[in-house]
Amino acid sequence: MSVFFCKNIRRTITLLSASTRVNSRALSLSLCCGALKTPVRAVHSSAMPDHKGGGEPSLFTPPLEVRGMTCLDREAFSRTVTVPALRAQKEVVGTLVKSLKKVMLQLPGVKRVMEDDDKHRLLLLDPTRVSSPNSFSETESQALEKLGVPLDFQSHELQLTYENLKADEILRAVLPEGQDVTSGFSRVGHVAHLNLREHQLPYKNLIGQVIMDKNPGVTCVVNKTNTIDSTFRTFQMEVLAGDGNMVVKVRENGLPYEFDFSRVYWNPRLSTEHERVVDLLHPGDTVLDVFAGVGPFAIPAAKRGCNVLANDLNPESHRWLMHNCRLNKVEHRLRVFNMDGRAFIRGPLREALPALMKATAGVHIVMNLPALAIEFLDAFRDLLGHESDQKQSISTLPQVYCYGFSKKEDPCKDVVDRASASLGILLDGHCSVHMVRNVAPNKEMMCISFPLLKEVLFSRCSETDALEEPAPKRQKCEEPE
Repeated sequence: MSVFFCKNIRRTITLLSASTRVNSRALSLSLCCGALKTPVRAVHSSAMPDHKGGGEPSLFTPPLEVRGMTCLDREAFSRTVTVPALRAQKEVVGTLVKSLKKVMLQLPGVKRVMEDDDKHRLLLLDPTRVSSPNSFSETESQALEKLGVPLDFQSHELQLTYENLKADEILRAVLPEGQDVTSGFSRVGHVAHLNLREHQLPYKNLIGQVIMDKNPGVTCVVNKTNTIDSTFRTFQMEVLAGDGNMVVKVRENGLPYEFDFSRVYWNPRLSTEHERVVDLLHPGDTVLDVFAGVGPFAIPAAKRGCNVLANDLNPESHRWLMHNCRLNKVEHRLRVFNMDGRAFIRGPLREALPALMKATAGVHIVMNLPALAIEFLDAFRDLLGHESDQKQSISTLPQVYCYGFSKKEDPCKDVVDRASASLGILLDGHCSVHMVRNVAPNKEMMCISFPLLKEVLFSRCSETDALEEPAPKRQKCEEPE
């Protein structure tokens, strides 16, 4: 079939497809490749769109019979396809692969160069990009001519299996057409953590198995089954695939951590924020970490040469925090507590603060519990009693980094207003606000930073007239921070 004839067929089909909504690319490919000895089998016209609702279809769509599968049958994904190939002398193959890299076949587990005979090799081409000699760019055509490769297309038959498909291609083929497909997840060590939607739940075990199959090193896949408990910042989870081992090993900003992911809080999306705050510290500073978790602020601060008092209410977090101190060889720089955050502020932090404020080194108070931390700020009111009781002048004011969620249209103003109300002073002009990340639509995680002013720390009345300590507040956290 001549190139001219191919062009006319392609033009005709394009006009037809505008009114009939036929996949013109698939049809033109199968017709224009009539010059091949064996026709190229094009992408099926009903190929699933990607999970965002558009985009190019998969190069080779899995068989339609897999739609609705809930128990993974890997054999059902096998199929035979035929692709175009160029025959070239083996001496020029290396150069030819570089010249044609944009149009060569790219499928997981499939070799792009196949042996033909002792002197020749077959270069497999992507049929969605190459349908005739006219498909090559000018640069590619010149390279073929220079290397003496004839534009005589051959067809090559491939046996494709489950192993040649990507996770999102498999899930698009299996889940109901038109529904959102998830192949995204948070990875914590060997555990992949999903947040499945209701329509995906009938396929949850298949999804878990596919995620594990397609991601080397993942040996357990879990799905979150409820909101975070704001007391210990943990959530219930269901094992979808794998061995169920929840004790993970991770590295964040170059440091190792170990913990039971099912019993403590850990968010891999906060590594940049941990690094940002730690970069503000200097050797010899003191860090008071009110909600320390397993140590993502406390451990790197100690590694930086800071002295750290780290607290967490969750007994499991406390245990793994001590373990991670030993793991990173910083136990000599940390004192670890297992207390309610308000009790820690009114106890160990209060005891340490007067001496720290009379020294010249920096003092930093970290409060990373976005669902509740701002409500704990009132614990600093009149914390140090009457200023006249201090025997020496104050050299350093503590710097606070307090995290909070906001759903307001102006999240910066929201956290400033709430923090001001909790402290009992106006923070405008005395604070800065940093947007950490978007947690959910219309929900931001913010960090407000400010010095603890004397007006907050010291009372104007005698210590016996100080305000009574408020009872701790509890609430549910809708999203992981």
